[in-house]
Amino acid sequence: MQVDPAQASPPDRAINVKTFEDLGVSPELTEALAAEGIETPTPLQEDALPIVAKGNNIALVAGPGSGVFTAWAAGLLSRIQPGEGAIRGIVLCATVDNADRLAESAARLATVTGHAIAALGSSWVLPAQADLLFATPAGLLSAIEHGAVDLSSVEVLVVDQAQLIESLTGLGGTERVMEHLPSGTQRVMSSLPVTEGVRNLLDRHFKRTLTIPTPAAEVPKRGQVRFRIAPEPTEAAALSIVDELISDGARHVLVFCRNEDRAADVGDYLTLHGFVAGAPGDSSVPVWLGVDALEARTAAQGTEGLAVVSCDTPADPDTLDRRHSLTDNGVVVVLNREAAHIRALGKQTGYDTVPFPPPARVDQATAEIRAMLEQAMEDEDTAPYVAVLEPIFRDHDPAEVAAAAVALLRKKGPTPAHGDTAPSTAAARASGTPSWSKLFIGVGERDGLTKGDLLGAITGEASVGGDAVGRIEIRESHSVVEVHEQVARTVIQSLNGTSIRGRAARVDFDRPRTKSPPRKGRPGR
Repeated sequence: MQVDPAQASPPDRAINVKTFEDLGVSPELTEALAAEGIETPTPLQEDALPIVAKGNNIALVAGPGSGVFTAWAAGLLSRIQPGEGAIRGIVLCATVDNADRLAESAARLATVTGHAIAALGSSWVLPAQADLLFATPAGLLSAIEHGAVDLSSVEVLVVDQAQLIESLTGLGGTERVMEHLPSGTQRVMSSLPVTEGVRNLLDRHFKRTLTIPTPAAEVPKRGQVRFRIAPEPTEAAALSIVDELISDGARHVLVFCRNEDRAADVGDYLTLHGFVAGAPGDSSVPVWLGVDALEARTAAQGTEGLAVVSCDTPADPDTLDRRHSLTDNGVVVVLNREAAHIRALGKQTGYDTVPFPPPARVDQATAEIRAMLEQAMEDEDTAPYVAVLEPIFRDHDPAEVAAAAVALLRKKGPTPAHGDTAPSTAAARASGTPSWSKLFIGVGERDGLTKGDLLGAITGEASVGGDAVGRIEIRESHSVVEVHEQVARTVIQSLNGTSIRGRAARVDFDRPRTKSPPRKGRPGR
């Protein structure tokens, strides 16, 4: 990764930074951040936000949970002049759902700055006139080729969570987007971890780039911190953990929250369920609520039978250490997308981060299912599917989603023997199992096509979910893709004539070939 020697390390942080105004953020935007529960800058934001606002290139080795979104979003809203009627900033995201979610977060802040926000592939008006446009690489390239957007006025490119983009669709689309950008465009990237592919992209396309945070030296082992993945809001998970810890013998549980308002909400929720909460050190109540880690440590020092719970993921190594060095009995509640962040914090602070699942109550009938799932988590690369499922996790408990997936697998009948007749479309519909259509796509291996390219083109161009795509077969001169029957015509219409790997794609239903034996069973990813 090429780094300007003059920028080999981040500038010294501002002394006594307490608010975003101390970092040069306008009072209006500071208030908008506070309304979102973002009151005090994290160390990452202290280092990165001024660099982004000044227009310098930066690579952020950080993921959700560290404050990385605010680090670049607040910087861009401070830097870009609003109301120009042309696209000034582009944010590339791994999926259409991620682009929509981040655009909504940015739009809430932009209500006070006057910036127009939009996202491609979802319901946003006038994306071509947005000051800040969120999109997948495939969706943006399609819009460019159809003349729907003009990037000649772009001042900054953000590549959000580049490792997810790489795992889902590869980084080729990101590189092709860069070819359409004006010379001198500011470049911002976030990635956790920085894979070899991401590092290669940085080396070739991010010149004079500062990397934050700088790699930390080896640290001694300091113990163990457990974490439990939970859906939003996390109060229910915190309640469950508090109950478990007290049942296991903890006399007091210190629950850390990110700010006073959050602590009040969590305290009300716990009290509603009979767990009376108070200030750290109050021996009359079982649960203590903490915000400032140093103050809470002073009050709780020397308490016997103490357990610590972080209801909100610590944003930086210091916060993790100050909270959880109090006791060996600690748990962090994390969102699914924050799992990589908590593991990275553990490495930086010397703590082993260990999953802490809810108490298992598995009988013999479900033991095989559990063993199968645990084996799959160990053997399979699940990261691409986690990114696709993340929007579902926002609306449903991940445990319910997993249960639904297992239920579908259990309902699936035995694989038919070779030559058996496949179920009819009507029967498939009646049983609730989607039927599949095979599509012919006139781009293949000789064009350098990958499965990620096709998956990204289909989900981006046709705005269909990844679960609607089945088996992808890349052949020498063409490809065959299976999609849900109900979206097949949409995919054909959306992809026909679009450019995939620099070649205009011809897309149609794949006609049966008499020499091809029937494939057994239902297609799978």
